[in-house]
Amino acid sequence: MPNDTKTANAPLGNLEEWEDFLKERYPENGSGDHAFQAIDPNKKKEEFRNYETTARPSVREFYRLNHLHQTFDFVQAKRREFLSLKRREMSIWEALEFLNTLVDDSDPDTDLSQLDHLLQTAEQIRQDGHPRWFILTGLIHDLGKILCLFGEPQWAVVGDTFPVGCVYSDRIVFHDYFSENPDSREPRYQTKLGIYREQCGLDNVFLSWGHDEYLYQVTKDYLPSEALYMIRYHSFYPAHRDGEYDYLMNDQDRAMFKWVQSFNPYDLYTKSHERPNMKELRPFYDDLIKEFFPPVLKW
Repeated sequence: MPNDTKTANAPLGNLEEWEDFLKERYPENGSGDHAFQAIDPNKKKEEFRNYETTARPSVREFYRLNHLHQTFDFVQAKRREFLSLKRREMSIWEALEFLNTLVDDSDPDTDLSQLDHLLQTAEQIRQDGHPRWFILTGLIHDLGKILCLFGEPQWAVVGDTFPVGCVYSDRIVFHDYFSENPDSREPRYQTKLGIYREQCGLDNVFLSWGHDEYLYQVTKDYLPSEALYMIRYHSFYPAHRDGEYDYLMNDQDRAMFKWVQSFNPYDLYTKSHERPNMKELRPFYDDLIKEFFPPVLKW
């Protein structure tokens, strides 16, 4: 695979290629409280469909770069670089409009904007009668993708997240690509617990860098803990879809992950070609945003 700057920054034609792959790998199995079905612990590995073999070359290259570069030191460097939240000051609507500039005309399947997709997610949550904070989470959950607009490569913005500093679960997609990660040759990072303690709690665990952690840090002072878990861990598929890394979780994590599991189908399966009516919806979301957030946030 080529590794020039252009390829490294944008191996995918558009971010929806990654999201389409997720829908194949994690097919829908319900909605609401019954959206998630835990994997049968007695199921043999060979019984799982191997979605990796049919993935597009661009998706494979995306995960190769992700698994190559997402080291413990890389995560620490990105946290220092971005979590001072000194890039911009914006309202939620300004951030939504900023994200809306992240549009790729090459996508043949949809001409809807990023904001349209977020509104579709929020509106389905609203239609199903969930609390107001849940609706708001649907609206903003992908705002961390503005990292792409700050010049970050795709593999450092999206992708399934996973702990760094301990052994990689073999349920992480494209697990074999970790063989090229420098941490795979660091013995202290390649034990079950690595640098962590049993049941230390996910708040003490460093996940691979991306839009989830970034937005969590931006919003952590304003939303209920249930919403913050959805934001922080909605890409942590090895945990909330495959049941991995339970030994790092505490009781609060286990209780809160039911909300992450409830949110996941809305994240993946609410896109359609019907464009939301912004003029009609804006007053509702104006009030909702004002209920939880100050006029301006640090990004």
